Amino acid sequence: MKIFTIGFTKKSAHHFFELVRKSGAKRVVDIRLNNVSQLAGFAKKDDLAYFLKEICGMEYVHLPELAPTQEMLDEYKKQRGDWRMYEIRFLELMKQRRIEETVSKELIADGCLLCSEDKPHHCHRRLVAEYLKQHWGDVDITHLG
Repeated sequence: MKIFTIGFTKKSAHHFFELVRKSGAKRVVDIRLNNVSQLAGFAKKDDLAYFLKEICGMEYVHLPELAPTQEMLDEYKKQRGDWRMYEIRFLELMKQRRIEETVSKELIADGCLLCSEDKPHHCHRRLVAEYLKQHWGDVDITHLG
């Protein structure tokens, strides 16, 4: 199974859609908690779904159950929390949610996990992909940016 990941921040629409289109992914799986912010630009939920269909011939799916809670986000982002603590709490949240059992493998397979962070290093999309690989086994992860 292949899982791709991408963040839209610091990318032009052209660069973002080219990366996604050329990746081989079949759908974009939006794992943001908030996907309608004006700050998201071309990556707002309805706009993104339209652009993905028209430009890439891909479907768009929103899975907020793969997002952190608002409290976790606020603590890390607004209060400048520690990444390691955020990572521990988010991994525990995924375990509590049993995402390896409740999220459809068919939906994730050949999908591209989307969030806002530019790079995957300090981003929950990497944690989701690695968690699923740990529980599902044969998963190849490719970070598009």
